[in-house]
Amino acid sequence: MLRITSIALTLAALLVPAGNAAAAPRERTSTVAQRDLVNLTVYNAGTALVHDRRRVYLVEGSNRIAWRDVSAQMDPTSALLDSLGSMGGVSVTEQNFDYDLFNPSALLDRYIGHDVIVVHDPRFAGERETRETARVLSTSGGIVLRYRNRIETELRGHIAYPVSSSNFRDRPTLVLDMQSARSGAHTLDLSYLTGGLTWRADYVGLLSSDERSLQLTGLITLSNNSGTGYDNARLQLVAGNVNIIQPQMLRTIANVTAQAAGNLVRPDTFRQENYFEYHLYTLSRPTTVLDKQTKQISLLSARDIPVHKTLELRGTQDYYRNEDADLGDRLPVGVYVTFQNRGGDLGIPLPAGIVRLYQNDSHNLSQLLGSDQIGHTPRNESVRLHLGDSFDVTARKRQTNFEGHDCSDDSSYEITVSNGKQVPQDVLVVESIPGTWQILAENLTHAKMSASTATWTVRVPADSHATLTYTARSTWC
Repeated sequence: MLRITSIALTLAALLVPAGNAAAAPRERTSTVAQRDLVNLTVYNAGTALVHDRRRVYLVEGSNRIAWRDVSAQMDPTSALLDSLGSMGGVSVTEQNFDYDLFNPSALLDRYIGHDVIVVHDPRFAGERETRETARVLSTSGGIVLRYRNRIETELRGHIAYPVSSSNFRDRPTLVLDMQSARSGAHTLDLSYLTGGLTWRADYVGLLSSDERSLQLTGLITLSNNSGTGYDNARLQLVAGNVNIIQPQMLRTIANVTAQAAGNLVRPDTFRQENYFEYHLYTLSRPTTVLDKQTKQISLLSARDIPVHKTLELRGTQDYYRNEDADLGDRLPVGVYVTFQNRGGDLGIPLPAGIVRLYQNDSHNLSQLLGSDQIGHTPRNESVRLHLGDSFDVTARKRQTNFEGHDCSDDSSYEITVSNGKQVPQDVLVVESIPGTWQILAENLTHAKMSASTATWTVRVPADSHATLTYTARSTWC
């Protein structure tokens, strides 16, 4: 991250020496041509930190610099100016963010209460063009003009503005009033938070034909709608949930998803490091981020990742307290794929995003198997994806007996799993049982996976079915 030597930007004018207060300094312009470096640290959900470093000539005493090409969505209250190499040599006394850009509507609004020249259209004023002075009274809901002897609300012609328009900006500009201890070139670093920049992670996986391994590609999608571009920027991305307080709002920044693409750049272009309680990804090369642009950059590429596919019928706690014979026919059996974030080309913290899995068909064309959202996944943690429901494997569940007691309930169930495939299938029946529970009777042995979960593995023959029966006691007191 860039070094910060704090010179706070104040939002109101500070006291300046009486000798300098007599006349405002002449405004000089700083453009991107004077830029030495621009650094973008993008958090997500529309917030980024911009460091814009430029070489600016200042005279001794008062200076007014129009710092052009800042973000149109900058938060001026977050701005911080650093004078690098001249500690205490430059101080800011006032700043003004001019984001009302030069356009017909803004120009007319600026002239409310001032005189303009109305050029009357010859079609309404006779055979020749005529001009008349009028004062702009209002632009709310339409224009109101006061002439020497009348007031009109309709403009039959166009307006010529006789006053200089030097105070208007054709692009977002931060005007800085500064005091400098010496004349000469200064390296100034302007940092600020801005909206309009987002990044998101997306992952595309190709499942092998035997469904035992996975090829995974990770991509970063960066979108810029901030109102300005950033040439040859140093790009950094922060993965993690960062609370950012903005005016009138507390926003939680979280990483989301992106649209995947093919081979873009080498997968080693991002360098990952631990940063506070987050992870920082730094692009190893400069990149240009244009306004109104979405670009994608490769994050990772990994092959031969071992995966484990399971078919799961998952129940709820609701029916253990009630008597309800029929709990569903042709219940969906979910398809899940799990892999570990370790080994090979994996083993880096994975930002949250969407994972889309594909598999090649008999014509060697990839077909979508399903997608799922993952959260931030540290190294060595598992990634579990719910891709959809099995077409050929379904289940029927019914309650065969219910006995309610003062402090407990005994419930008996029959679960029949049907397999339309030509090969046997293992189906996990996962039941979340409330209260303090025990299995009183069962035809297959369960595994206690957690304090509230019992799991049975049901082997279902090809083109056939298998039945699980059990009785559970839930104790409430």
